Amino acid sequence: MDKGKIFRDLHYGDAPFIIANPWDIGTAKLLASCGFKALATTSAGFAFSRGLPDGSISFDVMIQHCREIVAATDLPVSADLERGKGESPESAAETIFAAEAAGLAGCSIEDHTGDSRKPIYDFKLAVERIAAATEASRALKRDFVLTARAENFLWDRPDLDDTIRRLQAFEVAGADVLYAPGITDVETVRTICSSLSKPVNVLAVPTLTVEALTEAGARRISLGSKLATFAYGMIENASREMLREGTFGFARAAMAFSRAQALFSKQEDG
Repeated sequence: MDKGKIFRDLHYGDAPFIIANPWDIGTAKLLASCGFKALATTSAGFAFSRGLPDGSISFDVMIQHCREIVAATDLPVSADLERGKGESPESAAETIFAAEAAGLAGCSIEDHTGDSRKPIYDFKLAVERIAAATEASRALKRDFVLTARAENFLWDRPDLDDTIRRLQAFEVAGADVLYAPGITDVETVRTICSSLSKPVNVLAVPTLTVEALTEAGARRISLGSKLATFAYGMIENASREMLREGTFGFARAAMAFSRAQALFSKQEDG
Protein backbone atom coordinates (compact mmCIF):
# COMPACT_ATOMS: atom_id res chain seq x y z
CA MET A 1 0.00 0.00 0.00
CA ASP A 2 1.57 3.26 -1.17
CA LYS A 3 0.41 5.74 1.47
CA GLY A 4 2.01 8.57 -0.47
CA LYS A 5 -0.21 7.79 -3.46
CA ILE A 6 -3.27 7.53 -1.21
CA PHE A 7 -2.37 10.87 0.36
CA ARG A 8 -1.82 12.53 -3.01
CA ASP A 9 -5.16 11.29 -4.34
CA LEU A 10 -6.99 12.89 -1.39
CA HIS A 11 -6.05 16.30 -2.81
CA TYR A 12 -8.01 15.59 -5.99
CA GLY A 13 -11.33 14.45 -4.58
CA ASP A 14 -14.73 16.10 -4.95
CA ALA A 15 -14.14 18.39 -1.97
CA PRO A 16 -11.28 19.46 0.28
CA PHE A 17 -10.42 17.09 3.09
CA ILE A 18 -9.60 17.98 6.68
CA ILE A 19 -6.26 16.68 7.87
CA ALA A 20 -6.16 16.37 11.66
CA ASN A 21 -3.05 17.07 13.73
CA PRO A 22 -2.28 14.76 16.66
CA TRP A 23 0.58 15.52 19.02
CA ASP A 24 1.18 12.11 20.58
CA ILE A 25 0.38 8.43 20.06
CA GLY A 26 -2.92 8.56 21.95
CA THR A 27 -4.31 11.48 19.96
CA ALA A 28 -3.13 9.86 16.73
CA LYS A 29 -5.12 6.72 17.54
CA LEU A 30 -8.13 8.73 18.67
CA LEU A 31 -8.23 10.93 15.56
CA ALA A 32 -7.77 7.91 13.29
CA SER A 33 -10.81 6.32 14.96
CA CYS A 34 -12.90 9.45 14.32
CA GLY A 35 -12.88 9.02 10.55
CA PHE A 36 -10.20 11.39 9.27
CA LYS A 37 -8.54 10.19 6.07
CA ALA A 38 -5.03 11.43 6.88
CA LEU A 39 -3.09 12.88 9.79
CA ALA A 40 -0.30 15.41 10.09
CA THR A 41 2.06 16.17 12.94
CA THR A 42 2.06 19.58 14.60
CA SER A 43 5.43 21.01 15.59
CA ALA A 44 3.81 23.32 18.13
CA GLY A 45 1.54 20.67 19.62
CA PHE A 46 4.43 18.25 20.05
CA ALA A 47 6.67 20.94 21.55
CA PHE A 48 3.95 21.94 24.01
CA SER A 49 3.53 18.30 25.05
CA ARG A 50 7.22 18.34 25.99
CA GLY A 51 6.84 21.58 27.93
CA LEU A 52 8.73 23.52 25.27
CA PRO A 53 7.90 26.42 22.93
CA ASP A 54 7.29 25.87 19.24
CA GLY A 55 10.49 25.80 17.22
CA SER A 56 12.66 24.36 19.97
CA ILE A 57 12.52 20.66 19.05
CA SER A 58 15.61 19.29 17.32
CA PHE A 59 15.24 17.67 13.93
CA ASP A 60 16.26 14.21 15.18
CA VAL A 61 13.75 14.32 18.02
CA MET A 62 11.03 15.48 15.61
CA ILE A 63 11.77 12.61 13.22
CA GLN A 64 11.55 10.10 16.07
CA HIS A 65 8.18 11.61 17.00
CA CYS A 66 7.08 11.17 13.37
CA ARG A 67 8.03 7.50 13.50
CA GLU A 68 5.82 7.06 16.57
CA ILE A 69 2.84 8.71 14.91
CA VAL A 70 3.29 6.68 11.72
CA ALA A 71 3.44 3.46 13.76
CA ALA A 72 0.25 4.40 15.65
CA THR A 73 -2.05 4.45 12.61
CA ASP A 74 -2.66 2.94 9.19
CA LEU A 75 -3.54 6.37 7.80
CA PRO A 76 -1.14 8.39 5.65
CA VAL A 77 0.82 10.80 7.85
CA SER A 78 2.40 14.04 6.73
CA ALA A 79 4.78 15.98 8.96
CA ASP A 80 5.32 19.58 9.91
CA LEU A 81 9.13 19.58 9.71
CA GLU A 82 9.45 23.36 10.03
CA ARG A 83 12.57 24.52 8.16
CA GLY A 84 13.89 20.99 7.92
CA LYS A 85 17.32 19.67 8.76
CA GLY A 86 19.13 22.94 8.05
CA GLU A 87 19.24 26.06 5.94
CA SER A 88 20.90 24.89 2.72
CA PRO A 89 19.19 23.33 -0.30
CA GLU A 90 21.22 20.19 0.41
CA SER A 91 19.76 19.98 3.91
CA ALA A 92 16.27 20.34 2.46
CA ALA A 93 16.96 17.28 0.31
CA GLU A 94 18.25 15.41 3.36
CA THR A 95 15.03 16.33 5.13
CA ILE A 96 13.02 14.48 2.50
CA PHE A 97 15.16 11.36 2.72
CA ALA A 98 14.81 11.34 6.52
CA ALA A 99 11.04 11.87 6.26
CA GLU A 100 10.65 8.98 3.83
CA ALA A 101 12.75 6.72 6.05
CA ALA A 102 10.40 7.55 8.95
CA GLY A 103 7.49 6.18 6.94
CA LEU A 104 5.83 9.52 6.23
CA ALA A 105 3.57 10.01 3.23
CA GLY A 106 4.61 13.63 2.93
CA CYS A 107 5.95 16.64 4.78
CA SER A 108 6.01 20.41 4.70
CA ILE A 109 9.06 22.64 4.45
CA GLU A 110 8.69 26.33 5.21
CA ASP A 111 10.53 29.51 4.38
CA HIS A 112 10.68 30.60 8.02
CA THR A 113 14.28 30.82 9.20
CA GLY A 114 13.72 30.29 12.91
CA ASP A 115 15.41 33.66 13.53
CA SER A 116 13.01 36.34 14.78
CA ARG A 117 15.38 39.07 13.58
CA LYS A 118 15.12 37.84 9.98
CA PRO A 119 12.17 35.43 9.98
CA ILE A 120 11.84 34.68 6.24
CA TYR A 121 14.47 33.27 3.92
CA ASP A 122 15.50 35.37 0.95
CA PHE A 123 13.41 34.53 -2.09
CA LYS A 124 16.19 32.83 -4.06
CA LEU A 125 17.28 30.57 -1.22
CA ALA A 126 13.68 29.70 -0.34
CA VAL A 127 13.02 28.55 -3.90
CA GLU A 128 16.30 26.65 -4.12
CA ARG A 129 15.39 24.76 -0.95
CA ILE A 130 12.04 23.66 -2.39
CA ALA A 131 13.67 22.71 -5.70
CA ALA A 132 16.18 20.50 -3.88
CA ALA A 133 13.45 18.94 -1.76
CA THR A 134 11.42 18.24 -4.90
CA GLU A 135 14.37 16.56 -6.60
CA ALA A 136 14.87 14.38 -3.54
CA SER A 137 11.19 13.43 -3.36
CA ARG A 138 11.20 12.37 -6.99
CA ALA A 139 14.21 10.14 -6.38
CA LEU A 140 12.27 8.08 -3.82
CA LYS A 141 10.93 4.63 -4.67
CA ARG A 142 7.43 5.49 -3.49
CA ASP A 143 5.15 8.50 -3.80
CA PHE A 144 5.76 11.40 -1.44
CA VAL A 145 3.78 14.64 -1.18
CA LEU A 146 5.84 17.78 -0.61
CA THR A 147 4.07 20.83 0.80
CA ALA A 148 5.83 24.18 0.46
CA ARG A 149 4.92 26.83 3.02
CA ALA A 150 5.16 30.61 2.64
CA GLU A 151 5.20 31.95 6.18
CA ASN A 152 4.86 35.72 5.70
CA PHE A 153 1.48 36.06 7.41
CA LEU A 154 2.65 34.22 10.54
CA TRP A 155 5.62 36.54 11.02
CA ASP A 156 4.15 40.04 10.73
CA ARG A 157 4.78 40.28 6.99
CA PRO A 158 1.22 40.32 5.57
CA ASP A 159 2.48 40.90 2.04
CA LEU A 160 0.06 39.03 -0.21
CA ASP A 161 1.93 39.83 -3.42
CA ASP A 162 5.19 38.42 -2.06
CA THR A 163 3.36 35.42 -0.63
CA ILE A 164 1.79 34.59 -3.98
CA ARG A 165 5.13 35.18 -5.73
CA ARG A 166 6.76 32.67 -3.41
CA LEU A 167 3.98 30.11 -3.75
CA GLN A 168 4.06 30.38 -7.53
CA ALA A 169 7.84 29.89 -7.51
CA PHE A 170 7.48 26.90 -5.18
CA GLU A 171 4.93 25.46 -7.59
CA VAL A 172 7.30 25.88 -10.54
CA ALA A 173 10.09 24.34 -8.43
CA GLY A 174 7.94 21.21 -8.10
CA ALA A 175 6.09 21.37 -4.77
CA ASP A 176 2.95 19.24 -4.75
CA VAL A 177 0.88 21.36 -2.36
CA LEU A 178 1.11 25.08 -1.56
CA TYR A 179 0.38 26.55 1.84
CA ALA A 180 0.35 30.07 3.31
CA PRO A 181 -0.66 29.74 6.98
CA GLY A 182 -2.16 32.72 8.76
CA ILE A 183 -4.82 33.65 6.20
CA THR A 184 -8.08 34.52 7.94
CA ASP A 185 -10.49 35.64 5.19
CA VAL A 186 -11.99 33.71 2.33
CA GLU A 187 -11.29 36.38 -0.30
CA THR A 188 -7.55 36.07 0.28
CA VAL A 189 -7.85 32.30 0.10
CA ARG A 190 -9.70 32.67 -3.20
CA THR A 191 -6.99 34.98 -4.56
CA ILE A 192 -4.25 32.55 -3.61
CA CYS A 193 -6.04 29.52 -5.04
CA SER A 194 -6.79 31.30 -8.31
CA SER A 195 -3.10 32.20 -8.63
CA LEU A 196 -1.96 28.57 -8.49
CA SER A 197 -2.68 25.37 -10.38
CA LYS A 198 -1.67 22.85 -7.71
CA PRO A 199 -3.62 22.03 -4.53
CA VAL A 200 -3.70 24.63 -1.79
CA ASN A 201 -3.79 23.86 1.93
CA VAL A 202 -5.50 26.34 4.26
CA LEU A 203 -5.12 26.56 8.02
CA ALA A 204 -8.50 26.39 9.74
CA VAL A 205 -9.58 29.48 11.70
CA PRO A 206 -12.98 30.39 13.20
CA THR A 207 -13.69 32.90 10.42
CA LEU A 208 -13.60 30.19 7.74
CA THR A 209 -15.86 27.22 6.98
CA VAL A 210 -15.48 24.09 4.90
CA GLU A 211 -18.22 25.33 2.60
CA ALA A 212 -16.53 28.68 2.03
CA LEU A 213 -13.11 27.12 1.52
CA THR A 214 -14.55 24.65 -0.97
CA GLU A 215 -16.01 27.49 -2.98
CA ALA A 216 -12.72 29.40 -2.78
CA GLY A 217 -10.79 26.48 -4.26
CA ALA A 218 -8.92 25.00 -1.27
CA ARG A 219 -8.10 21.30 -1.52
CA ARG A 220 -6.88 20.56 2.02
CA ILE A 221 -7.71 22.06 5.42
CA SER A 222 -5.27 21.58 8.28
CA LEU A 223 -5.72 22.31 11.97
CA GLY A 224 -2.12 23.00 12.96
CA SER A 225 -1.84 23.28 16.74
CA LYS A 226 -5.53 24.06 17.23
CA LEU A 227 -6.58 20.70 18.67
CA ALA A 228 -3.61 20.75 21.04
CA THR A 229 -4.27 24.28 22.24
CA PHE A 230 -7.98 23.47 22.53
CA ALA A 231 -7.13 20.56 24.83
CA TYR A 232 -4.83 22.75 26.91
CA GLY A 233 -7.53 25.40 27.07
CA MET A 234 -10.09 22.91 28.36
CA ILE A 235 -7.69 21.71 31.07
CA GLU A 236 -7.05 25.31 32.07
CA ASN A 237 -10.81 26.00 32.22
CA ALA A 238 -11.37 22.88 34.30
CA SER A 239 -8.63 23.93 36.69
CA ARG A 240 -10.20 27.35 37.15
CA GLU A 241 -13.58 25.78 37.87
CA MET A 242 -12.13 23.48 40.51
CA LEU A 243 -9.95 26.08 42.21
CA ARG A 244 -12.33 29.04 42.01
CA GLU A 245 -15.78 27.45 42.16
CA GLY A 246 -15.05 24.20 43.96
CA THR A 247 -17.10 22.27 41.40
CA PHE A 248 -16.35 19.54 38.89
CA GLY A 249 -18.88 20.17 36.15
CA PHE A 250 -16.15 19.97 33.51
CA ALA A 251 -16.18 16.19 33.93
CA ARG A 252 -19.55 16.01 32.19
CA ALA A 253 -17.86 16.85 28.87
CA ALA A 254 -15.03 14.37 29.34
CA MET A 255 -14.68 11.24 27.25
CA ALA A 256 -16.02 8.31 29.23
CA PHE A 257 -13.28 6.19 30.78
CA SER A 258 -14.85 3.12 29.22
CA ARG A 259 -14.67 4.75 25.78
CA ALA A 260 -10.97 5.52 26.15
CA GLN A 261 -10.27 2.08 27.55
CA ALA A 262 -12.13 0.40 24.69
CA LEU A 263 -10.48 2.59 22.05
CA PHE A 264 -6.94 1.87 23.13
CA SER A 265 -7.61 -1.79 23.96
CA LYS A 266 -8.97 -2.27 20.44
CA GLN A 267 -5.91 -0.59 18.96
CA GLU A 268 -3.62 -2.82 20.99
CA ASP A 269 -5.53 -5.93 19.93
CA GLY A 270 -5.27 -4.86 16.31
